[in-house]
Amino acid sequence: MSEVIAADIAWMLTATCLVFFMTPGLSFFYGGMVSKKNIISTMLQSFVALGVVSIWWVLIGFSLCFGESNGGIIGNPLTYFAFDNVGVAPNALLSPNIPFVLFAMFQLKFAVITPALITGSFAERINFKGYLFFILLFSTFIYAPLCHMTWHPEGLLKLAGVLDYAGGTVVHMSAGVTALTGALVLGKRINKSHQPVNIPFVLLGTGMLWFGWFGFNAGSSFSANGEAAMSFATTNCASAAAMVTWILIDLIRGKKISAIGTCIGAVVGLVAITPAAGFVTIGQSLLIGTLGACLSYIAIEIKNKTKLDDTLDVFPSHGVAGMFGMIATAIFAKDVGLVNGETSTFIVHIIALVAVFAYVFMISMILYKVSNKLIPMRVNKDLESDGLDQSQHNEQY
Repeated sequence: MSEVIAADIAWMLTATCLVFFMTPGLSFFYGGMVSKKNIISTMLQSFVALGVVSIWWVLIGFSLCFGESNGGIIGNPLTYFAFDNVGVAPNALLSPNIPFVLFAMFQLKFAVITPALITGSFAERINFKGYLFFILLFSTFIYAPLCHMTWHPEGLLKLAGVLDYAGGTVVHMSAGVTALTGALVLGKRINKSHQPVNIPFVLLGTGMLWFGWFGFNAGSSFSANGEAAMSFATTNCASAAAMVTWILIDLIRGKKISAIGTCIGAVVGLVAITPAAGFVTIGQSLLIGTLGACLSYIAIEIKNKTKLDDTLDVFPSHGVAGMFGMIATAIFAKDVGLVNGETSTFIVHIIALVAVFAYVFMISMILYKVSNKLIPMRVNKDLESDGLDQSQHNEQY
């Protein structure tokens, strides 16, 4: 029989608050890196997801993600419509030791930050109304199916053996690949060169993200236990390793140590460890953070030599690091990883990675074009030159 456990409730309430804290943290992280005339709009693009996605989640989002499974691909939208039957009693299948409503609220915070992550790719040129509409499309047709397939007990990827502890596939691959298509569809900004408006904001945002990520990863144990403690440790160590690696790469290349580079390194480490956090050792987390930083650094260098205008390097940071984290999980996961002589998990992860990339790329491309037909996604050149703060919100920093 399912029975709530007080310690687990306390920890999951805390973890839910920590994950909530990540979205305001992301707004500072992104906001500090754009130009002065776009800081408010950029920060609001993250912050507004707290409202829009919360309403969507209560009405149909939670049902699409965790409702009665339809072929392992998507949940029945009527199962928990408007949080029907989502109360204080535990759910034997999904939350046997905590109130079902707490499980639902914890999962909500993941759904909130995922579309917010995308915004860095089209910062400084997005029509805010078009973005609001796109959030709903992305959440319904990309986030919900991936969440259901990966985390629902009857999900297609879950049953195939895909391991995603806290969102490498569901959150970072979906956001990273959608960011890539967004940059392709919206095209380049009029003026790509600018000075970051507030680097201390970037440092503050990174600290808030790192702090909140302990709830993101360690909370995915859904219990106050040793697994949560180990996830906490691997999360911190991977981020630390990635941060230091980024600094060392800059020094080896004859560059000065930058605050923004240091912060990007830390976030990349957090992304890379996310799918593996509960499955690997601390030593392995250091290696994952180090390699994740190297790959994302190279990806950013390659991107900078192309015409792709991914404003804040969302795809190299979240997409590439998320994909690497998915592969690293299959290599190092205890008992079933490649290092243990098991090949099935690795093969399944490679197939899933290719399939998820293709699905997200194609569907997000369609969603951008649909959004653009109904509400233009990009502002015109005059409004872009004026800055989004003034043209979209009649406010200024």
